[in-house]
Amino acid sequence: MIRAPMKALVLTAPSEFNYDLNFPEPTAGKNEVLVKVQACGICGSDIHGMDGRSGRRQMPIVMGHEAAGEIIGLGEGVSGWNLGDRVTFDSTEYCGECDECKQGYVNLCPNRKVLGVSPGEYRRHGCFAEKIALPTRILYRIPEALSYEKAAFAEPVSIALHAVNLADGVEVGEAFTTAEKTCGDESCEGCDCEPEANGGTAVVVGAGLIGLLVIQALKARGWEKVIAVDLDDKRLELARKLGAEEVFNAKQEGLAMHIRQICDGDGADASFEVVGAGAPLDLAIRSVRKGGQVILIGNLQPSTPFPLQEVVTRQLTIKGSCSCAGEYPEAIRRIQDGSIQVEPLLSAVAPLAEGGDWFKRLYDNKEGLLKVVLQPA
Repeated sequence: MIRAPMKALVLTAPSEFNYDLNFPEPTAGKNEVLVKVQACGICGSDIHGMDGRSGRRQMPIVMGHEAAGEIIGLGEGVSGWNLGDRVTFDSTEYCGECDECKQGYVNLCPNRKVLGVSPGEYRRHGCFAEKIALPTRILYRIPEALSYEKAAFAEPVSIALHAVNLADGVEVGEAFTTAEKTCGDESCEGCDCEPEANGGTAVVVGAGLIGLLVIQALKARGWEKVIAVDLDDKRLELARKLGAEEVFNAKQEGLAMHIRQICDGDGADASFEVVGAGAPLDLAIRSVRKGGQVILIGNLQPSTPFPLQEVVTRQLTIKGSCSCAGEYPEAIRRIQDGSIQVEPLLSAVAPLAEGGDWFKRLYDNKEGLLKVVLQPA
């Protein structure tokens, strides 16, 4: 069968893009739908991968996984979905059959494929294109009142919520209670109930897009005090507006000790490292109290120095946070109700045809851009 052409932004060589007007249109297979992409955000992993150094964007590849759109085609066996449904979707295609998937760890599925990624063992074209075919298991409906541009934030918001979920339940004494829904219904996903304050103190090292979302996720989940650290004073100012009680420039002398002192002399209950480099990791580890947790989200470098004795002698728990696993419904709800704000993070909305230029501007990192959303339609 001859497939009709469509428009797509293709990474053809390191840091080189081609706006292809004749890219083959995908077709919806069994239990799949065809989605017309209305908005797709440029992820930091795309920026880090476009020059080829990460090895996860082997060319040619259509990148893009933070997206939302409209169902325009139904494959064989599809039920419960209709033409015209407005959707966003998980950035990861998981099998739904393995032990990890059955236990809810879809982010750890051994058969997972990330949209817009080509690490060598697979090539999965993504959403910087007019259309994409997707399995129904990864779809989520979005409300009519929620714009596609905002809905495209569901993926990064889910990543932030997943990281915060990993730290929920840290024991910090009698003043701490695990965040629970005030309605008492553990299965509740869609009501307006909010978690009770858990009394915890957290440090977020890195106030880029994900870091700013982690700050908001912590506050939405009831963490009492959030401290933000970054090298950019403008981002620290935004971090304060979005909920951080205290902000510090990472260049400050003796910062880890200072953070410990302002957190009852021992340190924060948890820290979140959202960069993925040696110095931020060291600060995140040294900022928490004895018995505290360090959640690692940043993935910039494959390996970093590690303060082993600090971790061992203070009995710290180190957790890696990979993607997301079921947080999409909450992410959509929080974007819609404003408990996690995404508008302050949206730097620009532009046509897909201009995508190559926006990638270069983000890569050069001279303008303080956070999120740029491209519109293929």
